[in-house]
Amino acid sequence: MMKNKKILIVGGAGYIGGYLTDLFLDSGYNVTVYDNLTYESRYMKEVNFIYGDIRDTTRLEGLIHDFDIVVWLAAIVGDGACAVDVNLTHEINYETVKWLVDQYKGKIVFTSTCSVYGINHEIIDEETTPNPLSAYAETKLKAEQYIIAHAEDYLIFRLGTLFGTGDKFSRLRLDLVANILSMKAVQGEKLSVFGGEQWRPLLHVRDVSNAIKFGLEHELSGLFNLSCGNYTINDIAEKIKESINDIEINYTEMSFEDQRNYRVNCDKFNQYGWTPQFSLKDGIEEIIWVIGNKRIVDTTDIVYSNAAYVARRYDETRSI
Repeated sequence: MMKNKKILIVGGAGYIGGYLTDLFLDSGYNVTVYDNLTYESRYMKEVNFIYGDIRDTTRLEGLIHDFDIVVWLAAIVGDGACAVDVNLTHEINYETVKWLVDQYKGKIVFTSTCSVYGINHEIIDEETTPNPLSAYAETKLKAEQYIIAHAEDYLIFRLGTLFGTGDKFSRLRLDLVANILSMKAVQGEKLSVFGGEQWRPLLHVRDVSNAIKFGLEHELSGLFNLSCGNYTINDIAEKIKESINDIEINYTEMSFEDQRNYRVNCDKFNQYGWTPQFSLKDGIEEIIWVIGNKRIVDTTDIVYSNAAYVARRYDETRSI
């Protein structure tokens, strides 16, 4: 029974972890959050909380064995953020995971990314040979491969590109394609779509948590693709136009610098009965509501962009 198990959510204060924490708490699970609050200045959620860095293996060694399940969300996320310091990315995204696998014998839940597929013009499943194009994808792939080779029990999700809002506390990400375009549209900006025919599997951020909960409650193990569907960048812009009729979309043949292009098949996980609860339209309307109602005062604040925020932190560290 899940309610008899102790769960440690590493990175539980983040974009995914915020809602996952709430979902588990509402389900009556015994939850503890471990996080260094990279993007936060405080953490007031009523849950067991341990402030700490995932590189502090001495501290983690004294904690992890008290838990039946470790959900490992902590990472440097996104191509831009990971490119700021590739050595740090390798340490955070791979070395810490390797350490966990070597030390911990309970169930590991790990969030990877569909970015490991890079460029692939077919509809691809979990057996497709990965083709990572960035340090982010490379380190996530390396971490998941180590888990598969050495962990006793694991559940790995290759996530589609996220969108939408999570819990009511954690930082919202405004650097994700559907969120960016939705934000610009509600602010009255013209939407510039470069190329536009690139495919992405998309996934509402709250459905990550729903899938993790479903997988654990059904005692599933293995590696699974996870998305709510495959969309082109053009599709996303047109879907936004359904909610904001008077926006202007400027299409250009100029290629976008992000060369990823892939569509994923999620039948392996969906066959167990899981279905996404949130659509792309749901996520778009959430962002429209948040921005339109001035729930975020300054959408240009770099805290809402992983790459910009990590770059500033890196520059500050180098200047000391």
